[in-house]
Amino acid sequence: MRVTVIAVGRTRAPYLDDLAHYEKLLRPYVKLDAIELRDDADAEQVTRRVPERAHCVLLAIDAPTRDSVAAATWLEQRRASGRDLCFVIGGADGLDLARADERLSFGPITLPHQLARVIVLEQLYRAHRILRGEPYHH
Repeated sequence: MRVTVIAVGRTRAPYLDDLAHYEKLLRPYVKLDAIELRDDADAEQVTRRVPERAHCVLLAIDAPTRDSVAAATWLEQRRASGRDLCFVIGGADGLDLARADERLSFGPITLPHQLARVIVLEQLYRAHRILRGEPYHH
């Protein structure tokens, strides 16, 4: 499965080391593409970068949430569908994206968009570990 993460804004320290860590951990599970757009990228610019056949998930604070086990089940369903995945993380001002197939939240707190990118990768890694019956609590 190919996973694309589109982020508005460049990731900077201190998040770079965490991104590299989770990118490395995900290599056995998925082909990962990371796309960083300028801080002022709009919905049209983002939409052009979403892979054509990918199931597009927009991260949004006011969207439904999932716990880790539900996220693993959801990931298995996406994998069975045969479509790739694309996660879109808006910049500091958020983003409204009509192209999104669904919206997802990591909870009601506001996260820096750079940290949200790390969390996407960590949750993907955790979901894969759950699906394989491997330990995932560390």
